[in-house]
Amino acid sequence: MLEFQYPWVLAFLPAPFLVWWLLPPYRQARDSVRIPFLEQVAAAVDATPARGGLVAGRNLLQKCLLPVVWTLLVATAARPQRVEPPLSRVESARDLMLAIDLSGSMSQRDMTDAEGNRMTRMDGVKDVLDDFIARREGDRIGIIVFGTQAYVQTPFTRDHELVQALLDQVEPRMPGPQTMIGDAIGLAIKVFETSEARDRVLVLLTDGADSGSRVPPQRAAEIAAQAGITVHTVTMGDPESTGAGRIDLESMEAVARATGGAAFSALDRDQLAGIYDEIDALTPEEIETITYRPTTPLFHWPMGAAVGLVLLYHFGMSVGAGVRRLGVGNA
Repeated sequence: MLEFQYPWVLAFLPAPFLVWWLLPPYRQARDSVRIPFLEQVAAAVDATPARGGLVAGRNLLQKCLLPVVWTLLVATAARPQRVEPPLSRVESARDLMLAIDLSGSMSQRDMTDAEGNRMTRMDGVKDVLDDFIARREGDRIGIIVFGTQAYVQTPFTRDHELVQALLDQVEPRMPGPQTMIGDAIGLAIKVFETSEARDRVLVLLTDGADSGSRVPPQRAAEIAAQAGITVHTVTMGDPESTGAGRIDLESMEAVARATGGAAFSALDRDQLAGIYDEIDALTPEEIETITYRPTTPLFHWPMGAAVGLVLLYHFGMSVGAGVRRLGVGNA
């Protein structure tokens, strides 16, 4: 589609006609000698007296060419451009971080797959998260793993195949055998500082209680809420367990409640899969469509045409004058 970047410039098209109509003709005064016997002098030289005023004449080609050149120059100033079909780009309005507990208890084989085979908690988490990540087509997803320390396994990215590949590489005890939940939330807050997404969500999965983070989980959750981060907590294992494998449900519920999130608990793989289905429903995919229409400037075409017409006119006039002089000389 052809359009003008500055269409208001086209209002200057009738300007030459208005100038010709409203302004007086250009006058140029010249020195002269007044003699009372002009008629006698004219008769002596066989000349006919004429008025002193002289109006410069224009040929038909000039009269036709000037409006065309003016129109081309005005069109050049209006910046014509060709507008291409719109290009749409879909961007997510959400950044989703998955914080995964890799403490030693994640190696326990107390879960079963779809066929009833025993599997470790970590394998069950990977199986469920693979499906969860595949459904989040528009979201930027990142992964934090934590144990004695918390690390960024995957920064925010839309390359979900990469996220799934790096998730498949994690193993229990990689960051240490303990469970530093508060440190994991603190690291997530730091990672979210560079996020410009409207919606920021942290899904924290653990099968134990905090082992003594530098920042308690509840305090870290309060800071996350101030940063606009919603935390959903998922706990795995028997809530009645005690000792090193105990689960602090009250703490996880407090973390979720402080940020406006939800707290879940799962005993097996099926329940874990159901929880991520619920999280999927709580945080539906949010996308923003950004439309851009490329433009190609075309102002050089009318400008070139105007310059070309003027040059052709002067070239033609020069050739015509030379031919006339040659004809007079031959005569």
